[in-house]
Amino acid sequence: MSYWIGGQHTEPALLPMAWKGSGVGLLALWAALNARNRDGWQIAAVLALGALGDVVLERSQAGGGGAFLAGHIVAAALYWRHHRMKRTPSQTALALLLLVGTPLIAFLLPADRAAAPLIAVYALGLGAMAGSAWASTFPRYRLGIGAVMFAASDLLIFAKLGPLAASPLLHLLIWPLYFGGQALIAWGAVTTLLRWKADEELHHRL
Repeated sequence: MSYWIGGQHTEPALLPMAWKGSGVGLLALWAALNARNRDGWQIAAVLALGALGDVVLERSQAGGGGAFLAGHIVAAALYWRHHRMKRTPSQTALALLLLVGTPLIAFLLPADRAAAPLIAVYALGLGAMAGSAWASTFPRYRLGIGAVMFAASDLLIFAKLGPLAASPLLHLLIWPLYFGGQALIAWGAVTTLLRWKADEELHHRL
């Protein structure tokens, strides 16, 4: 469907939108193809909501943010269901720092103070996702680091709305941190869930 802007006939930027969502979308497809139980479908849904957020952001900041927030809530529920019963003090401290520090930093960054509360609400979900990932039994050096990278990429986006608005480095950091984080989350979750499922089936056969 075409439309007019400023007297000029244009086409919607459907190809760039599809391209932007394709990376995480393929991760979601891979996760879905390897889903063997509720946990597997849950991580596939997390990635699918991320891909949806990537696409919708091109048309609506609120809609895209809502898709990402829904993904963070689903992810946090999954990670917390598999929380690590025994954690070192440093592991617990970092999980709490991610939970509390992420929304606090996000609230302080935007120059537009009217937007700060809503950004902090989103970042609370982001921090819950990252903190619960770090405290979970999923591998910290894959899924845990991926979740921290995701949180860092979003905080850099919020920094663009404030103190780092003029920084040229942000454009070079945000996307690699985001996609690299999503890839590590997918890799850590899917491979671990498959291993747990195989171990469970082996246990039942013995």
